[in-house]
Amino acid sequence: MKISTKGRYALRMLYDLALHQDEGFVSLKDVAERQSISKKYLEQIVPLLNKSGLLRTNRGNKGGYSLSRKPEDISVGDVLRATEGSIAPVSCLEFEPNVCPRVHECATLYVWEGLYKAMTEYLDGVSLKEIVEKNSGDNGNDYCI
Repeated sequence: MKISTKGRYALRMLYDLALHQDEGFVSLKDVAERQSISKKYLEQIVPLLNKSGLLRTNRGNKGGYSLSRKPEDISVGDVLRATEGSIAPVSCLEFEPNVCPRVHECATLYVWEGLYKAMTEYLDGVSLKEIVEKNSGDNGNDYCI
């Protein structure tokens, strides 16, 4: 699986909101400037994050965005599923139960199931809080996600 720019930028945006959560609602302009991401690109990502319940929005003079949950309760897996859709390595694993007509005779299904399990456990095991803590000596701008 290759993570798109949309998934990477969404993770950077939520990381930035986690870093600045004590400031209340944060403007998209501020996030865009700190993360060197186009504000227009972030505007395209926001609806996906809103729909998935990862963001809170406040309109008006003190408007902006904040995390809807604590950073420790938002995993990288949550962010990627919101922006990338399924993170299954093959389409037959996207739905439970597996309805592939070859499910009982697929010689490689166990490989894809193992990969999917490993990816899901890892991505769901890394929270925004952990990313913030691992980068706490950093100024929040010079990292690669």
